[in-house]
Amino acid sequence: MTPECCATFFARLAAANPEPETELVYHNTYQLLVAVILSAQATDAGVNKATTPLFEKVRTPEDMLALGEPGLTQAIRTIGLYRSKARHVIAMSRMLVERHGSQVPRSRAELEALPGVGRKTANVILNVAFGEPTLAVDTHIFRVANRTGLASGKTVREVEDQLMQCVPSAYRQHAHHWLILHGRYVCKARKPLCAQCSVRDLCASAALFGDSAPRHAHAPETQTGVH
Repeated sequence: MTPECCATFFARLAAANPEPETELVYHNTYQLLVAVILSAQATDAGVNKATTPLFEKVRTPEDMLALGEPGLTQAIRTIGLYRSKARHVIAMSRMLVERHGSQVPRSRAELEALPGVGRKTANVILNVAFGEPTLAVDTHIFRVANRTGLASGKTVREVEDQLMQCVPSAYRQHAHHWLILHGRYVCKARKPLCAQCSVRDLCASAALFGDSAPRHAHAPETQTGVH
């Protein structure tokens, strides 16, 4: 996609939703970190269903440690991979208390050193909590980027790097959420709603969209989740 088309692409998404936000429900940065860890290979709606009662009593790492792994496991049992996620969240919370004064760190290196936190999760925290223009490439963004021609790549990192180069700086802060929401509600994996798409004329795969499912790249299964 040319730079001009890319700018038009994001200008249209911005016009429709000037201030996009994550659909995860949280009340502080620690809760956001927990929610993002839980969202791997799960839907935001499913995470919110589990965390709504959990976050009424767990607001800090100390609260989580007091709840303990058995209590957290029970609280998030409706979420996929809940046992391993509970272990990660407890270990992450302990590290925050012991090494970071119970605060979520602002540096990528420190975030990625936390149990259960990879590059994608760190990008979400840096963007949503700390306002940095990062791009967390999940399943939706990987699909939309490859399908439309915004960025093509076989790996999540390739797509992230290309997007950071092609997305105009004026749109970089919210690009993550615009692409996720577009992939979640319009440019769906199996049945994209092309008739409702505001950027269809810019899409490199528009000619492929018919009654059958379009051909497109698939993200690695480990990169599912939200944010």
